[in-house]
Amino acid sequence: MQLDVVVLGAVACVFAVVSGANDGGALLATGLKLPSVRPAAGILALTAALVLVPLASQRVALTFVTRLGGFGGPGGRQAMTIAVLSALVVVAVLSGSGRPTSLTLAVVGGLAGAGIGWGLPVSGGAVALVLAVALAAPFVGALVAWVVARLLGLATRRGLRRWHLAGFALQCVAYAANDGQKMLSVFMIALGVSRAPLSVTSAAAALFAAGTLYGLPRAGRTLSREIIVSRPLHGVAAELASGAAVVGCAAAGMPVSMTQAIAGALIGAGVSRGGGRVRWPAALRIVVAWALTLPAGGLLAGVVALAVRLAERGAGL
Repeated sequence: MQLDVVVLGAVACVFAVVSGANDGGALLATGLKLPSVRPAAGILALTAALVLVPLASQRVALTFVTRLGGFGGPGGRQAMTIAVLSALVVVAVLSGSGRPTSLTLAVVGGLAGAGIGWGLPVSGGAVALVLAVALAAPFVGALVAWVVARLLGLATRRGLRRWHLAGFALQCVAYAANDGQKMLSVFMIALGVSRAPLSVTSAAAALFAAGTLYGLPRAGRTLSREIIVSRPLHGVAAELASGAAVVGCAAAGMPVSMTQAIAGALIGAGVSRGGGRVRWPAALRIVVAWALTLPAGGLLAGVVALAVRLAERGAGL
C-alpha cells in the first residue's frame, strides 16, 4: 500500500473523531433541556444517520472532492492531507483562544489553499459559491427560528417534546446529508473511490461517535448556554430551523456548517422573545472566528502545500 494512502487514511480517521468532538456535542446539546432525547439515544440516532443517509445521497461529499478542485487526480491525496491538517490546526487555535468555529469553513479554505499551492485546478467560482451559501445559512436559520419560536409559543410542554423529537431527527438527517459528508470526502480521496460504500460510512460514523462522547460537554456549553439565555422552546426552534436550512443546502450539494446554522437559529429564537436574551458579546466572538477561519485555513494550507511541493522538487521526488 502506498504511503500517501496510509497517511491520508490515518488523517481521515483523526478528522472523523475531531468532527465528532466539534460538531456532535453542538447537535446533541441544543435541546438537552428537554428529556425527550437522552444523550446515549441521541448519539445512537446520529450515528445511524451518518451510516445510512449517505447511502442515498453523497452530493456534498462530491462537492468537496470534485467541484472545489481536482483532488481525485495526481497530487490529490497530498493536497487533501495538507488541507485537512491545516483545517485542524486553525480550528484548534481558534477554539483554544475561546473562539469556537466551523470545521467545514476551515476545510473549504484548506482545500482551496492546498489545491493552489500544489498546482491543482481549483474552481474559484465554486469556492465563492460555497462561501456565499455558508454565510447565508446562519441568517436563514435565524429567520426560520424566529418564525418557528413564535409558533411553538402556543405549544404545550408535551407538544414541545414531540416537536423536539421531530427537530432532533431532522437535525440528524441534515447533518448526515450535508456537513457530515466532509468526513466521507477525505476517506474517498484516500481510497480512490468516487462513492463511499457502507463500510466507509460505518467506520466514519463510529469514529464520529467516539469524538462526540468526548466533545459533548464543551461544545454544548458554548452554543446552548453562552449565546442565549436558553429555554426549551429556543432549543427546539433552533433544531427545526437549522435542520431545514441545512437539508435545503444539501439538496443543492452545498456544504454548510451545522454549528453555524444552529448558532444563527439560537439567536433568531432568542430574538423572538426579546433581544435581551441573546448574549451578543459571545455571539460576536463566534462570528469573528467564522470570518477568520476560511482565509486562515486557505493561507496556512497554501503556504504548506507550496513549501512541500518545492521541497519535493528540490529533492528530485
